[in-house]
Amino acid sequence: MSQSKISRRRLLTSAAAAAGGVGFMGPWAHNRVYAQATAKPIKIGITSDASGQYANSGAEDRRGMMMAIAEANAKGGVLGRKIETFHLDTETTPATGSRVAERMITRENCGFLIGAIHSGVANAISQVAQKYGVIYLNTNSSAPSEAGQNCHRVKFVWDANGSNFSKAAVKAAVEKFGKKWVLLTNDYVWGHSTAAATKNLLRNYGGQMVEEILVPQGTRDFSSQLLKIQQINPGVVSAAIGGDDLKAMRQQIAQLKMGDKPAWINNQQDWADVYGLPLDNLFGVFGTTWYYNLDLPGVSDFVKRYQAMYPDTYMKVPGNVFYNGYWATRELFAAIERAGSTNNIKVIKQLENLKVSARDRMQHHDAWMDPNTHQMQQTIYLATANVGTKDPDDMFKILGNSAPKDVMDVDSAPACKLETYEATSTFDA
Repeated sequence: MSQSKISRRRLLTSAAAAAGGVGFMGPWAHNRVYAQATAKPIKIGITSDASGQYANSGAEDRRGMMMAIAEANAKGGVLGRKIETFHLDTETTPATGSRVAERMITRENCGFLIGAIHSGVANAISQVAQKYGVIYLNTNSSAPSEAGQNCHRVKFVWDANGSNFSKAAVKAAVEKFGKKWVLLTNDYVWGHSTAAATKNLLRNYGGQMVEEILVPQGTRDFSSQLLKIQQINPGVVSAAIGGDDLKAMRQQIAQLKMGDKPAWINNQQDWADVYGLPLDNLFGVFGTTWYYNLDLPGVSDFVKRYQAMYPDTYMKVPGNVFYNGYWATRELFAAIERAGSTNNIKVIKQLENLKVSARDRMQHHDAWMDPNTHQMQQTIYLATANVGTKDPDDMFKILGNSAPKDVMDVDSAPACKLETYEATSTFDA
């Protein structure tokens, strides 16, 4: 579809589309600069789950985006243009994600798409986005394949992936808990690509995978899988289980008192998946990209802003999914400002050259966007349960952190074949 055709459709449907969007109004009634301008709003399509396995994380993802949007609008918008949003539930289903992306671009006139938890959904959305040249921010899905064989010129991946977290944890776990490992894997693209990264590292560090147990999405009874693990008696179980599946698994492991033996390595631990669980459910070692109680400049203020904007939210403090949703959205707006344009190629080039200081990111190491894979390279934290805490929100004990250069996913780069700029349709929001 040509740029001119998209523009004509927008002119014809702008009035109808405006009624469907949920946007922050900000100070527009009192903003004379905007009132005198003719620039139309920038419309963001929010592609996150509101149902299915990752509904809780999808809500946290949206809250992060919305806080960044509210802050931008309070300062006068982006390039003097108000930010509006339109959200549809992607239902944790790739086919739905594809339909949502198509509608947002061709009917709702969204200029950018933001949001993902499920990697299969993210891949489906990005294929549609690439077809039209619409920039898509994969905020929170962490399959290595998203920055590997499923990369696209218009897609930027903001979360760390299974390979990054495995690199931070596997070597130490082999040395401490033994070479005999079982992999417990959600049976979809994130689980498979994360398990593949773990297998490669086990070979490198002298470990042995004696069994991989595949777990269908939507599993609530883990008795057969846990019985098999008891029979095998491994030194380590490496689990790539997410969303509501993970919550159910943790509860059943705690009931069987299997949390201490074998040792459990739980790839990334999304805050929405464990918030409010008893600490005996939070066994093992797990990864994250950020924690609300890090002793770093800016963290306390960030938490206060979250609490001021969401005083009635069940999660009283923000987690890693909120953090990624917020920073992806904020950096998109900053890239548009630097480009001085919403032209997709100009904004893509700004994002490809993104570098953010540790202080600004509220992490321990500087972060940067890899221009060859479009994945954000950032600090990885390993954590465990904060046993003995008197604060019910302070659930994680941070064990240490790894610099981005030490945990880079070196396998993604050769698998990633970004489309050329020339092969990417020009699109201006």
